[in-house]
Amino acid sequence: MRKTKPKKRILLPDPKYHDVQVTRFVNNLMLQGKKSIAYSIFYDAIDMIGEKMKDSDKAPLEIWKKALENITPQVEVKSRRVGGANFQVPTELRPERKISLSMKNMILYARKRSGRSMSEKLAAEIMAAYNNEGAAFKRKEDMHRMAEANKAFAHFRF
Repeated sequence: MRKTKPKKRILLPDPKYHDVQVTRFVNNLMLQGKKSIAYSIFYDAIDMIGEKMKDSDKAPLEIWKKALENITPQVEVKSRRVGGANFQVPTELRPERKISLSMKNMILYARKRSGRSMSEKLAAEIMAAYNNEGAAFKRKEDMHRMAEANKAFAHFRF
């Protein structure tokens, strides 16, 4: 694969909400090829959100999308070696990578949470992200803070 870029795989929408973004999230959530378990975890988490946030006028899937949007980083820092010194160079993120990072962060910090089941932990992390709090949101804030602090090295962008 030296010359050609690999073709983008087309994802099929999920069975319940008919949304490709849900499928992408479930693929990140899945461990050891157990997709049906990953789907059940996600759907259970969405149901829990629906129960816990009845007073909200939004649908549970809309809450999940808003939560993802809240933890999506816009910039990141990359290490760049210039003249024997390593600089943290802030770079803009491609749209695909933004979504990927936000999903992976949400899942990572949901796994680290304390709770009984993964669906409970995921539901808690989604609600925290929806309210602009939680570990995944803090991670995004830290990324932005790092980029802001290293703004002086932006001219080293590659």
